[in-house]
Amino acid sequence: MDMVRTKLSRWFPVVAASAGALALSACGSGGTTPAASSSTPSTSASPTATTTVTTATSSSAGTTPAAPPVAQPADNGLCKAGDVKLSLGQGDAGAGSVFRPLLITNSSSKPCTIQGFPGVSYVAGSDGHQVGKDAFRDGTKGNAVKLNPGQTAAADIQFVNVRNFDPGTCQPTSVKGLRIYLPQETASNFVPSDGTACASTKIPGNQLAVKTVHPA
Repeated sequence: MDMVRTKLSRWFPVVAASAGALALSACGSGGTTPAASSSTPSTSASPTATTTVTTATSSSAGTTPAAPPVAQPADNGLCKAGDVKLSLGQGDAGAGSVFRPLLITNSSSKPCTIQGFPGVSYVAGSDGHQVGKDAFRDGTKGNAVKLNPGQTAAADIQFVNVRNFDPGTCQPTSVKGLRIYLPQETASNFVPSDGTACASTKIPGNQLAVKTVHPA
């Protein structure tokens, strides 16, 4: 028994010393906790990037650019539809036809020139639609005729009596007058002249014929 006590007394200081060392170790680390690392890395504040949009302006902002000037057609000195007044002169009867001069008077305030064959056709209805073929051009192109204001030129027109044609082929139609195009002109004039014309374009011959312009 004494031997057991002797052994225990020898081990106790060792155990006590070990326990004391553990206690000191615990006290040395007590109250201090390692700094926890942040899960979100810290970022330093930086200036916010600002984009500046510059809008180009011009001195003409808010105004409509001026349209380029419209080029006016060159005045070539030719008589235009708006420069003249047209009428039919007195006629002469021939074999199955009547010949009447188309009178072309310069009604403008400036001289103009006319040369060649007028375009001539019958027209009918409220819409002025053409009846039959254009007038046949008879002869050769003449010299230019200069018309001062108030002066007149003429072009002779042959009006064929359409009763000379077979009615079934002719298809007689009442007309109101003539549509006239001056030489080298795209606008037309109208000359009233009631009568009868062939609507068919298959008649054997011409119901209208015109000669070149000449001085009246």
